[in-house]
Amino acid sequence: MNLLRRLPLPRLLLLCALVVAIGVSLTALASALSSGPVPPPKPLAQAIHDALGGSAVRGVSAQVTLTDHLLEGASLAGGSGAGGELTSNPLITGGSGRLWISSDGKVRLELQEESGDTEVVYDGKSLTVFDAASNTIYTYTPAAGEGSQAGTEATAPPQGAPSLEKIEEAIAHIQRHAGLSGATPTDVAGQPAYTVRISPDEGGSLLAGAELSFDAVHGFPLRAAVYSTTTPEPVVELAASEISYGPVEASVFEISPPAGAKVERLSATQPHHGARATSAHRGNTTKLTGHGHGIASIGVLETTAKPGSASTGVEGLPKVDIDGTSAGELRTELGTILTFVRADRRYVLAGSVTPAAIEAVARGL
Repeated sequence: MNLLRRLPLPRLLLLCALVVAIGVSLTALASALSSGPVPPPKPLAQAIHDALGGSAVRGVSAQVTLTDHLLEGASLAGGSGAGGELTSNPLITGGSGRLWISSDGKVRLELQEESGDTEVVYDGKSLTVFDAASNTIYTYTPAAGEGSQAGTEATAPPQGAPSLEKIEEAIAHIQRHAGLSGATPTDVAGQPAYTVRISPDEGGSLLAGAELSFDAVHGFPLRAAVYSTTTPEPVVELAASEISYGPVEASVFEISPPAGAKVERLSATQPHHGARATSAHRGNTTKLTGHGHGIASIGVLETTAKPGSASTGVEGLPKVDIDGTSAGELRTELGTILTFVRADRRYVLAGSVTPAAIEAVARGL
């Protein structure tokens, strides 16, 4: 949890890249404003079944725009420091560029920005982020065993689409826990598509729901958007104006940074066999607890603070008072993170709730 304690720029950029890369691989693209062919109305289960049974996708190339309002108004430090670099990066502020996805799961996303382009590449084994503004390459490779399944899906024999009965069972299961709309016929990036929205049944959180659009012919996800209860517009959305299906050259997934680029390699520490999150190790104790239930629950991570640690542990965040203790608070459209040090203990609280809800729990610790 060092990332949450210090939030240095390299780790923040990598975290954002992970989120974007996963979102890209699952959703690929978002809707264009131009009109296009619209598929006929169908029940959701039938629309999914027919789309998954369509022609296979051998690759995707597209013009894309990432819209990201997650940290808008979060009051991160500006200027020439880490906060200023962070808030000017297109992974945080959004940007336009190109996206490629190969049939074997490789992904490349390029976002252009006046301060410099950002490139994110996943080759099936490791994640690489090149930040042109700082001429820095960040690489992350999973620890041994963490990525043992990587690449197996690409070589696995193709399987047919799930039966209509199985799809209906899955939809019924989801509807027991959340609201699920029908399949709304639309067009996405000039392709016939269906859009479905999922919304939490429970109240009390900042998450209003998410939308997914998928190609009615190929079954490929085309659009994803996440919504907050604070605004009708998407907080995060990936959009495309053009999309084409077909093989993607292997060379597309090779990054060629300029000479002199700084390289930072990040790696996950593999826990000892049998270790638990709530165990003590080398004098450090960690405890993770939950407050509340469902989507509005708040997680509390309690760890041993290092001697001389800053009271908030996070630079560039607004400060709030928690019963005489100064805390750093990150407010976003989808949730809140609060961190502070009391005595020799560091607390990190996070949840998809308002700052007032997080602060109330913190004062009860």
